Amino acid sequence: MQKVVKYRGMKVINLSSGSEGNLTYVETEHSRILVDDGLSCKETQERLKLIGVDGKDLDAIVLTHEHSDHIKGVNVFSKKYDLPVYAHNDVWQGLYDKFDKIPDRNKKIFTDDFAINDLIISPVEVPHDVKCFGFSLTENGKKISILTDLGHTNDKIFEAVKGSTLIYLEANHDLDMLKNCEKYPFTLKLRIAGPKGHLSNDAAEEFIERLVKSGTKQIVLAHLSKENNSPEFAFNYITKKLSKNGLVEGEQFRIDVATTKPSTMFKLK
Repeated sequence: MQKVVKYRGMKVINLSSGSEGNLTYVETEHSRILVDDGLSCKETQERLKLIGVDGKDLDAIVLTHEHSDHIKGVNVFSKKYDLPVYAHNDVWQGLYDKFDKIPDRNKKIFTDDFAINDLIISPVEVPHDVKCFGFSLTENGKKISILTDLGHTNDKIFEAVKGSTLIYLEANHDLDMLKNCEKYPFTLKLRIAGPKGHLSNDAAEEFIERLVKSGTKQIVLAHLSKENNSPEFAFNYITKKLSKNGLVEGEQFRIDVATTKPSTMFKLK
């Protein structure tokens, strides 16, 4: 008699989020990947140990873009565990000189949807000051999406991630905090608030409205600024605005916040 294997579903957890380093772990029955690795090799190993995963268990690292808070650990970590590194062809242009320890056979280029075992990964280009991509990840009919480091959203991005049960969405800054931040020069404020910078709490809230109305059940606010936002402020500000528009957090949908520490492990069955 053929053995019946119970489907365990997709698991995803953000192990670090923000300018100090970004790292998300995604697991299916046959795939284990990292989306970005902006921590040192040693710290990446420590974060994975917390969830019972070893670097040798992984199948690949998938990168959004070239900024150091997303790739800091990749060069050493990939070499140590002989891991393939996937990035869009346009993103690779800014990576080759940074990844001198990674052999060419592990430098994987994509331009469209691709698969890592049973996990289908669909890139969506997002507006940032370098070539940057978000991702939808699908397995056995379940879809999650990761959208950070983008200056604004649009219909194309919405259509790409629509249907996701879970979305990690940037809520980088509060506009008033950014405006009044004495540590940031004016040029940096313009970059962050610009159309190729980072999403504000207000912009995130507007996109969450669309997502919830399209069926998304779980949103995780991500890539929060240490200087111009906080987990408590972002959560309260966004949920209050949503409630004014008839969308009550905890009823039709839930909102969590990713921080520099490992956050909630979500399991999709």
